Amino acid sequence: MATKAQAGNSIIETIKTIVYALLIAGVFRTLFFQPFWIPSGSMKETLLIGDFLFVNKMAYGYSYASCPSVKLGVVGIDIDAEDICGFMDGDNTRLFGGTPERGDVAVFRHPVNNTDFIKRLIGLPGDKIQVKDGVLFINDQAVALKDAGDFEEVMERQGPQRGQPRCENGAVGMGGICKKSRQIATLPNGVEHAIINIGDQSTDHTGVYLVPEGHYFFMGDNRDNSTDSRVPQNAGGVGFVPYENLIGRADRIMFSSAGRSMLFFWTWRSDRFFKGIT
Repeated sequence: MATKAQAGNSIIETIKTIVYALLIAGVFRTLFFQPFWIPSGSMKETLLIGDFLFVNKMAYGYSYASCPSVKLGVVGIDIDAEDICGFMDGDNTRLFGGTPERGDVAVFRHPVNNTDFIKRLIGLPGDKIQVKDGVLFINDQAVALKDAGDFEEVMERQGPQRGQPRCENGAVGMGGICKKSRQIATLPNGVEHAIINIGDQSTDHTGVYLVPEGHYFFMGDNRDNSTDSRVPQNAGGVGFVPYENLIGRADRIMFSSAGRSMLFFWTWRSDRFFKGIT
């Protein structure tokens, strides 16, 4: 029969194990790979709601944004990356900084509200970016587009947020087929990726954006359903993203679930497990 001293030692050892495990997980998450769950459809068809991936933090080096945020509203925990690594914020530099490439799918911190976003890097420092009649221009050259049929999905509530997709083919009832025009875009450096369009809207007709030094311009692949750099920060958008706000590059989908929870195994998308991101 265990004595009180033995029981007390057992509790202490259990607490130590939990603390060590959390420290190891924190170091791993800070230095190497950060998990990211896709909450919205702004990157369809490249990324679907419910895709789960690890963000490669080594790709771009480290800044204050590399520190993890811990938000557990149920128990009142709200620790932001700035609370831990705020001393590194403000100089727009990185430790062991890597150079982002046009076409990267990257996770970054919103420059104003500090929410994590995932988009495709379109504009580099010094670039001129404009969208004219739905066509992206980079440094006055139109990005090559090739029609690639329709992107189709079932009209249903998607993911934990239970949102419904927008459709190009008009009002679609639940269970119907929601269609969007699909094209393959080729960026100036040769990176090809799919984009989808829903209809004509204000973000299809923009002024010219001159990307400042030390900043980047991001867009979603689901062009008409993405809050990105085309909308300035004072209007609720992303605007230009500072170098120090980059968190990492998304290279591969590890797991995917179409349901409200990853525990609903009947909603798993097995064809997306370990799928590379391009």
